[in-house]
Amino acid sequence: MNFDKIKISIIVILCLFSCSALVSFPEASMTASAIFDDPALDRISQESADNNPESNLIIRISHKDGGPLSANFSRVNELLEIERLSLIDIANQYSMDSEEVYIDRIETPYLAWESAFNSRGKSIKNSSHWGELLPPLNGDGWCGDEANLVENNAFQATLLMLPKASNPGVACPQFAGSSANQPPQSNEILWFVWLDSPTKPVDWLELDRWCDKLTENSEYNFESAGVNMLFKEAEQIAKQDLTKILPITGLILGLTLLLFFRDFNVTIVTISSVILVVLTVVGLLNLFDYEFSVIDGIAIPIIMGVAVDGAFWYKSSTKSRNEVREILLLAMTTTIGAISLALISPIKAQKGLALVMITGIVIDWVLTRFVLEDFYLKSRVVKVKKLESANNHNYVKWLWPSLLTTLMLVAATSPPGVEALDINQFLPEESESLDELSELREIYLIASSTLVFVTIDVDIGDESAINDLIRFKSQFEQHPGIISYDTGVVERNLVLGIGDVGLDSDFTAIYENTSQSIVLQDPWLRVGDEITGCIIIAVIDGEDSFSAFEFSMDTEQLLADNNLSGEVGGDLITGISLAKSFEQTRILQILFAGVIVFIISYFMTNSYQRAVRIAIGTIAVGIAVDGLASHLGGRGVNTAPAVLLGMGFAADYLSHASDNSKE
Repeated sequence: MNFDKIKISIIVILCLFSCSALVSFPEASMTASAIFDDPALDRISQESADNNPESNLIIRISHKDGGPLSANFSRVNELLEIERLSLIDIANQYSMDSEEVYIDRIETPYLAWESAFNSRGKSIKNSSHWGELLPPLNGDGWCGDEANLVENNAFQATLLMLPKASNPGVACPQFAGSSANQPPQSNEILWFVWLDSPTKPVDWLELDRWCDKLTENSEYNFESAGVNMLFKEAEQIAKQDLTKILPITGLILGLTLLLFFRDFNVTIVTISSVILVVLTVVGLLNLFDYEFSVIDGIAIPIIMGVAVDGAFWYKSSTKSRNEVREILLLAMTTTIGAISLALISPIKAQKGLALVMITGIVIDWVLTRFVLEDFYLKSRVVKVKKLESANNHNYVKWLWPSLLTTLMLVAATSPPGVEALDINQFLPEESESLDELSELREIYLIASSTLVFVTIDVDIGDESAINDLIRFKSQFEQHPGIISYDTGVVERNLVLGIGDVGLDSDFTAIYENTSQSIVLQDPWLRVGDEITGCIIIAVIDGEDSFSAFEFSMDTEQLLADNNLSGEVGGDLITGISLAKSFEQTRILQILFAGVIVFIISYFMTNSYQRAVRIAIGTIAVGIAVDGLASHLGGRGVNTAPAVLLGMGFAADYLSHASDNSKE
């Protein structure tokens, strides 16, 4: 066998994958969809003609003099004109200048009001003042029993896109102090914007640039806001940190290797191998359309660790070639065993991190074993063996149980509970953006709430199934967890999606009574041209994660009670559900990972004692890191990768430490 040809082939393959990564380096993201899977939202993205409704971005608008917006009729028309010009294809002072990102959709309260007036034969654009439009033909306003679907949508837009303290005026005259003769009163409003791009993920930072342009070219202040933009800010912070930390880490590692090996060539080759492996992993996974998360950057330290292990054992050990091969193979397999259980984790970020780690570890081992082995052995300097004293042997004997006891105490004293995924976990506590979000939540209903998406399978030809759907919708709307508006005369919960009809109605009646809303343009799910399901959206309190979890459980039970199948999703719902699942299974996952490590270790070493030591140490480190996360600020879905990383390193180094042969 020609080993030189094998080496060259491996290097060529790795370089090709690396070049692929350099030519088209993927854009890592930190959106909720990159951190966890949401079956309901995934189905909407695949089967709905609507753009992903949960990916709406928020723009906060006020006049530069701080004066009224909606009561000033000319300002209403000016903002409608800005909206119109921003959506046309021709470049102008209000268009988005990006070559990649474009505006897919905008929803504004003024556009919803224009549609409501149009439904009664009137128009904001064709009027000169509010007096020509008010009072409306429908004296009860847009929230009354006689309001049509478009007027109901205008009322919902007023509730969600104007400050909570605003006077709704014609939107709902039943509120105290309101009148059908008045327009809604507010000094600022929100726009909902959906961006899209041929390349994914969409660069949401283009919204900031567009807002700056709108502010510069108008008399209004446009400011991006909301949780989605904060995730983008957290993503940018993480990328900047990685950009700064990784070169420094590489420099420190290089200096450490140079001081330890005292061999410039070995140091350069080892650092280069790490870079080659990382680029190869990126290029390989990129070919399979893997969606990289910023969290995947955590895999780089363990990839570095495995590469350095190989260099150390071949270069500085006095063991034979075959002994070193056995040691490195054991370390690789046990490390992969500790990490592998995360591949079936419900946490998407943890599955992705495990996949990146495993791919990097395997490539690291292949490169070291089949390409760099001879290079390291030729540079080896034989060392004089040192005899261990009896005192040192006794020291090691009591050190092992002492360390295990310390790790167990960390886990045992950690506070219980798991935190739900929240933007606060990804931004510094002193971040001004968090203060702005807190202010936004105090002012706007939509900012302090969260959307729950319910996707339901529908057989439009089955009358019984249609009745089940109508009954579910009627019962669902009565849930006390849904945010409601109370006019003093009538109380209604904020539920969007398919229209309201009476029992025993057919599908045609539902379809005809369904209209688009400010959040959802098309509530029907389709495969091809065939309707296969529908979407119902509830607005619930976004500040109470426990109530949100209870709401999801109630909804799932209600679906079952009405013989319906479907999914319940949304960022908060899925985040808290994963947190609950993680809380119930986190220790079992660590224990199962330890069992896998034990099985692999025993198979590889044929030593029961050695396998037990490796497995116990791996488990101890796993539960200690989990407990430490709780001590330092609260364990959660975001700390799960740290546990994974700790167990991977533990399995790696315990495999080396458990070697009974002496140098």
